[in-house]
Amino acid sequence: MVVTLAGGTGGAKLAAGLYELLGEELAVVANTGDDVEAYGVHVSPDPDLIAYRLAGALDERGFGIAGDTFGVLAALREAGHETWFQLGDKDLAMCLIRTELLRLGARLTEAHGGVVAALGITARILPMSDDPVRTEVRTDAGWRPFQEFMIVDRAEPPVREVRFRGADTARPTPEVLEAVERADAIVIGPSNPIISIGPVLAVPGLRDALARSRAPVVAVSPYVAGRVVKGPTDAFMSAAGLARGAAGVVAAYGDLLDGIVADEQVTELPALETGTLMQSPADARRLAEQTLAFAATLRSQGF
Repeated sequence: MVVTLAGGTGGAKLAAGLYELLGEELAVVANTGDDVEAYGVHVSPDPDLIAYRLAGALDERGFGIAGDTFGVLAALREAGHETWFQLGDKDLAMCLIRTELLRLGARLTEAHGGVVAALGITARILPMSDDPVRTEVRTDAGWRPFQEFMIVDRAEPPVREVRFRGADTARPTPEVLEAVERADAIVIGPSNPIISIGPVLAVPGLRDALARSRAPVVAVSPYVAGRVVKGPTDAFMSAAGLARGAAGVVAAYGDLLDGIVADEQVTELPALETGTLMQSPADARRLAEQTLAFAATLRSQGF
């Protein structure tokens, strides 16, 4: 049983490699800080991105479903509605499944489970909490909801601060706590430590559950050759006062980690130095295999 914390492109790629190896023995704890209400549906960008990647249906843009059409958005645009949030027709259908279940009284975990089942995925993709947590970014213009900062503002304004609204009263779900307790290895994926993994660790009780687990906790650095492959990780790391590279990742997670996987030398804790660029499913599987083998050595050494 392996648990991976994920949000965004890199975490989803590694989760897909782990899924190929583990199938139903994989549980992905997904960031829901990016969730948004759009076009009358509940959208969960990171859990959906992960689900589409595991199902082999992710669009080459890095979000949405491959081959999707945008008829609904076109009709809304013609009717005078704002359509800055891109949601294809098939993508909208998955969100409708989730939203209908939520309106019938299901928890977010159960509602997203409906999406996972519809895609034929046997692994569990678990929202970090059933309670609403929303990532917000402060720029010189004030606080902005995360999606508006990323899409409307194009992530261009300097980041001054990040907060996770609602995190202080949120709770991890029973499914997440059970998965962490049963895990033989816990892998923090190569996602943005601040805005992808940060909301997960901000949920009270979740960090403590990870620390209590008998499983070694291993992070995979999102930095490749000293740079991030995609997204504004550098801006958020800088705003948090953290260095670029694996050393900054270690500092972000602190004493939660037992080891790290990176393509650079790390001296702060046990490390596996290997190529971390995932350009293909084969790359993701190789990195997943190496990460699990590294975690196994840490467990045998008592970490």
